[in-house]
Amino acid sequence: MSVPMPTPHERVMREEDFIVSKTDTKGRITYCNKIFMEMAAMSEDQLLGKPHNIVRHPDMPRVVFKLLWEYVQSGKEIFAYVKNLSADGAYYWVYANVTPSYDNNGNIIGYYSVRIKPKDSALQVIKPLYEKLLEIERGSGMEASYKELMSILESKGVTYDEFIISIQK
Repeated sequence: MSVPMPTPHERVMREEDFIVSKTDTKGRITYCNKIFMEMAAMSEDQLLGKPHNIVRHPDMPRVVFKLLWEYVQSGKEIFAYVKNLSADGAYYWVYANVTPSYDNNGNIIGYYSVRIKPKDSALQVIKPLYEKLLEIERGSGMEASYKELMSILESKGVTYDEFIISIQK
């Protein structure tokens, strides 16, 4: 499946929607619910076994996914705002919670993600931040983007988690 050309068409999650997916430790989709398929404009067959980044929108700064992987691979949950790309080029925003899944011996065997509709007020904060981070990444790389994000958080006197959760309230 080729990567679709992004369009300005936005899909908006309903208040009652929950997008659910599970992946293996490499990020390949092992489960997806109907709402995920609807929002991504893909069938279960098109999603299962594919890397979760099949829905990654090019407007997303890579530093967000760097943090996500650092958190979940170390056994911590993470919350993040993500702009996703549908198969038809439309986009949709989610407020994601990603957690590790464990076997009976305490080993991470995959990841579980639940996404809900982000608050409009949160997106008013996130959109310009992501634009800035993406611009920095394009010009100076992901490490520079990471440093900028950490600098912004430090200036606000909050951790990443505190910041992300606070703007969704």
